[in-house]
Amino acid sequence: MAIMPRRRRIAKGNIVYHVLNRANGRLRIFKKDLDFEAFERILGEGIERFEMRLCGYCIMSNHWHLVLWPVHDGDLSDFMKWITVTHSHRWHSSHGTVGIGLLYQGRYKSFPVQKEAYYLTLMRYIESNPVRAGLVRRSRDWSSSSMALRLGAEKPLKLCDGPVALPKSWQKLVDDYYRLPANEIQSCIQRGRPFGGKEWIIKKQRNYYWNRR
Repeated sequence: MAIMPRRRRIAKGNIVYHVLNRANGRLRIFKKDLDFEAFERILGEGIERFEMRLCGYCIMSNHWHLVLWPVHDGDLSDFMKWITVTHSHRWHSSHGTVGIGLLYQGRYKSFPVQKEAYYLTLMRYIESNPVRAGLVRRSRDWSSSSMALRLGAEKPLKLCDGPVALPKSWQKLVDDYYRLPANEIQSCIQRGRPFGGKEWIIKKQRNYYWNRR
């Protein structure tokens, strides 16, 4: 049986992407404040190194969400490779587990997001993550997220303005998460399916998402 060549993700520039990765075996890799802060420092370094635009993020105990808006084709892959490799090396070094095993369960998952309302919906989904998980009552109380940074927390990284301006009532919208299409977004995460309108999704699936080497 012939082995088909592995398909390589081609991420076009100037498109917003949701990116997620989980710890191997759902290990809790973010336990202390220092663990969260270390990852945020790596994000800040990566943003400067690759000129990546970070629109939003949320770091949980065993996974993280990023909303990225790369400028050029291929930037997303280069950025994410550096982030995950750097974080894995530093985490193992600081925890004395070098050579024990993989930190992440595999390659990151990602999908493109249509701008306008779909982008805002995704941002609400990500920044409401700790609230939906029952960890805090308000999104602003979770310190390792773009909401905290947006509200004045001092962080070693910067957010870009994003392709769509956030409403003035943003915090209220994030905390009022009950009508979010969480199942639809989770399906996009699992399948790598674009999040947007029907015609836009068809176009992205046809013209962009996968190319062979």
